[in-house]
Amino acid sequence: MARIVIFANGELPNAAAALSLVQPLDTVVCANGGTRQALALGLKPQVIIGDLDSMDPAEHQSALAFGALVQQHPHDKDETDLELAIRYAVSRSPSSILIVAGLGRRLDQTIGNIALLTGPDLADLDVRLDDGVEQVLFCRGQAELRGSPGDIVSLIPWGADAQGVRTHGLRWVLNSETLYADKTRGISNEMLETKANVSISAGLLLVIHRRRSQSM
Repeated sequence: MARIVIFANGELPNAAAALSLVQPLDTVVCANGGTRQALALGLKPQVIIGDLDSMDPAEHQSALAFGALVQQHPHDKDETDLELAIRYAVSRSPSSILIVAGLGRRLDQTIGNIALLTGPDLADLDVRLDDGVEQVLFCRGQAELRGSPGDIVSLIPWGADAQGVRTHGLRWVLNSETLYADKTRGISNEMLETKANVSISAGLLLVIHRRRSQSM
């Protein structure tokens, strides 16, 4: 299946940049209040998942008019709406998953959204959070970034030290080195080219890519 784009209910600091992330063949899935974000960008949600407590009736009716499939869940549940949306996306065997508007608004939700990307069922998938300005992903073995010279790239060990870290296309080169979980050495590196690569031999590395130019 083609890529699935999930809209969450976080912030979109640059609507035009966020819209440019979505491609014509993408399947658009909305996690509850993410429906508002998708509709505001002029997109047609194909699937809406969640307890629907963050949607007003007009948004609900607009989505139904577009023929959206609605999967309603109880308000009292153990998962966030985004977790349910990711579970649905994985069940569809997509080529990759992009989560838009999953950052900002509430710190607890943002941290939780980032943590969702570490799930074992996502280990073999390219899954990223992106709002058009910042892109967040995890490097388990290797990861590729595309951007512009001067973009900021921060490498943060997640949960434990990241070992054997190698970089290509970044200003400060790491050559099979260890980034320690209680140190900040990997913060604020910079892209030298339009493409950069990061790899590790052990551990889990959070990669945050902040674009210098917000026009995609």
